[in-house]
Order: sequence, then C-alpha cells, then structure tokens
Amino acid sequence: MTFNFEYKAPKVIAEIGCNHMGKMELAKQLLKAAKDCGADYGKFQKRNNKELLTEEQYNAPHPVPYNSYGNTYGAHREFLEFDWEQHAELKEYAESIGIGYATSVWDVTSAREIAGLRPEFIKVPSACNNNTEMLRVLRDEYKGDIHISTGMTKLDEIEEFVSFFEEKGQAKERLVMYNCTSGYPVPFEDVCLLEINRLYKLFGDRVQSIGFSGHHLGISTDIAAYTLGAYWVERHFTQDRTWKGTDHAASLEAPGLSKLCRNLHQAHTALTYKPSEILEIERVQREKLKARKV
Repeated sequence: MTFNFEYKAPKVIAEIGCNHMGKMELAKQLLKAAKDCGADYGKFQKRNNKELLTEEQYNAPHPVPYNSYGNTYGAHREFLEFDWEQHAELKEYAESIGIGYATSVWDVTSAREIAGLRPEFIKVPSACNNNTEMLRVLRDEYKGDIHISTGMTKLDEIEEFVSFFEEKGQAKERLVMYNCTSGYPVPFEDVCLLEINRLYKLFGDRVQSIGFSGHHLGISTDIAAYTLGAYWVERHFTQDRTWKGTDHAASLEAPGLSKLCRNLHQAHTALTYKPSEILEIERVQREKLKARKV
C-alpha cells in the first residue's frame, strides 16, 4: 500500500501543556529549552474550567490525589491555568526567542480567547474533536490552521469533523490531522502507527497534512511515524519526568527532545532516491572493491 506524500522537513511540537505547574517562569524556561533542543513550537493548553466541567466534576476530588494541586479537581485545574494575558506574554516571549507559540483549546471561551492572539495554528485535543460549537468558532472566526488529534475517536466521528470543515471548503487548506492514542504513557502495542496509513487512505487528499501525537516512551516510534508520512510530530516535554503531575511520566526531557529533533532531521536528509546509479562517495570503493568480470 503506497501513498503520495512528500517528505517535507519535520515540524516538532514540544507539548508543554500543564507541565509548567502553574509557574510562568517555568513555562518560559520550558519554551527556551524546547527552542534550544531544536523544536519548532512550544504548545500550551487553555481551559475555562467552569465552562468545561460540571459542578459535580469541579467540586469532586482529583482522581489521583498525589497529582493534585488543589483540594478539588476544579481547584487543581485553576491552579494550573494561565489567563489570556499570560498566554499573550508567553506568545510574545516565544516569538522573541525564535520558537513558535501554540495552544490546545478545550472550550468555546478558550477558543475565542486564543484565536484573538492569532497564533499560526490552534490545536483541538482528542477529547474535544466532537465539540461542534467550538469547532465552529475555530472554523468561522479564526484564520489560522486547525490541528486536530484523533485519539479515542471512531472513524465516523473523524469523518464528521472533516466534513464540517469541508462545508466551508477549508479542510484541505487548514486541517492537520494527528494519529494519536489517548493514554499516559501508551505501551508500544497500543501506539498503532499503521493508523497513519489508514488516515492517508481515507483523508490524505482531503486535509492539509497528517501528523503524529505520541504519548509513548522513547523516540524511535516518532521516527517511524515520520517515515510513514507524519511530518508534524508532537511530544510532551518537561524538565523532570519525576515531577508531580499527570503528563510528566509520558514526556521527554531535554536530552530526549534534542535527540528526537536531530534524528528526525537526519531521517529527512536520508529519505531520498539516488540521483545517479553510482554516487560520488561510492566511486572510490567501486574501483577498489568491485569484482571485475572476466
């Protein structure tokens, strides 16, 4: 099974998410570290917790008390939340050091707020790709690209959101779709990389491009995803994988992110056909070693 895609230079997104633990200075440190590692974007998250959660969910205890930053799940989420002004500050800082700023949005209010910052793209997490009201805001009120993950999503649900953007002729122009398995961390047998092939077969000619959002361990899987055609690669990023919080264990630290960026670009350089039957580098070896016909 073959697909017609171009091996574009990889784009690496360092998903900082909530790994800043509610501290602006740490968020900026992570942006700078991501830039130094070679990532193209540092990405955060934006939630309006009162809108996103029911009253019962907001006032319930965190399901894993060790990871909680508050007495209730709502208080925990508020502790980790940056407001619009702080996101504006992060975007300005990211641009000042030469790395792209992006954010995942989880609700209508957050979508409108982040759209007002006019980033290059806004990410829709797997949990929200069926939020039609939020998708409408992004489709009709925002001009940048829309990146959407497909974790815990059925094929007919993917068809629904692709068709939703096609209604305005925008899917091919604006939509980047990510293969993703929703888990933290994900064992290798559940990464299911060949779903990238399925996405290409079903949607490759209907969206702008295909990406890969990984929650696994290590970096070899990301290289494989790139060779399958996922040139957007997103990985969670932290300073210390042992820190308190849900995402740290499934994140890369700086050495891992540096190696990922290096290896992806090496793979991009290597993914070519020979320009001639015998390369210049081979000529000396051919003369020296090739068996002579008698």
